[in-house]
Amino acid sequence: MLAFNRLRVDVGEGYVLDYRFEGDRVESRILENDPDISDTIHQRWERLTAAELSSHVLADTVVARWLSRRMGVQRLLRACERDTSFASGDGWEWLDRPAA
Repeated sequence: MLAFNRLRVDVGEGYVLDYRFEGDRVESRILENDPDISDTIHQRWERLTAAELSSHVLADTVVARWLSRRMGVQRLLRACERDTSFASGDGWEWLDRPAA
């Protein structure tokens, strides 16, 4: 797997959030460094939901910026809209308006 298809975010206290592209989806997992066994515990990869993607975009996180560069803004926004609660006019209309 190519390195630019992965992102690691150190959240402190021995935890790292790991993100990757797998096919047409974005996945994440938590890595935990356990000093007692001096090893890293890997959790299973899980697909990010549209709500999780939306949360990153709304908060303008480093993950959202990485996804925007890797996927492109339009594709990322479409992935966020896959959740019906966001596709039903709950404040996302501004995305379709031309920039002023």
